[in-house]
Amino acid sequence: MSASHGLRFDGSRFWVIHRQQEYGPFDYQWSTDLRGLEMIYQGEKFGEHCSENQIYADLKEFQLPRSVVAVGSIVLGCMLYGIVNNLCDEERRALVVQRLCEHGYERFADSCRDSGAA
Repeated sequence: MSASHGLRFDGSRFWVIHRQQEYGPFDYQWSTDLRGLEMIYQGEKFGEHCSENQIYADLKEFQLPRSVVAVGSIVLGCMLYGIVNNLCDEERRALVVQRLCEHGYERFADSCRDSGAA
């Protein structure tokens, strides 16, 4: 993992490392009615996935760098997609790497390849 950019995972929680600073943890939890998944940043709900066509997310209040928002959203989106579609850990990890690379965030994807996490 690059010392200046990457991802660090601990169970479902993860941190985005950008310019040697960690941002997070990002996480998720089931909504109280178990019909959706809530997106969490530093213990605060910032969004919810209710269905494939109904997603809400807003990290504006945290004033995060643009790259952190993009990478955090990509990784969390892949995690939620993997849960909803019953992907195994390896498939979720591959999806995270693929999506990060597609959007120009390869420097963050290297930590997923190296650690086997996602």
